Amino acid sequence: MPIKPEDLTALMQEVEQEDPIDFADLPFPEDELRQLVAIQLCGMAASMDSFSTEDKLMTLLAVSAKLVLENMVLHIQLLRRDGLPVGNDVEALLQRLKKGENDEGH
Repeated sequence: MPIKPEDLTALMQEVEQEDPIDFADLPFPEDELRQLVAIQLCGMAASMDSFSTEDKLMTLLAVSAKLVLENMVLHIQLLRRDGLPVGNDVEALLQRLKKGENDEGH
């Protein structure tokens, strides 16, 4: 049975209780943004009906990983734009990435 957008929206709100999203002063209602995302993701999930369970899982993990990466990049960009420290964890990650770039060049 396919997941309904309203069910996914309710689950999103439950997850947000632990880790709230800062919608700041966006000129859009939060509930409408959640609903839009839920509709998109439910549509994507429905289009994978012919996928194997493993392929569905891999696709959903890839989409999740891309979104987490995009969120991290945007967060770092905002911190840097505002001249704020990125935090020890992020700084350590950036240093590892820079070191990896230097290692590849040699």
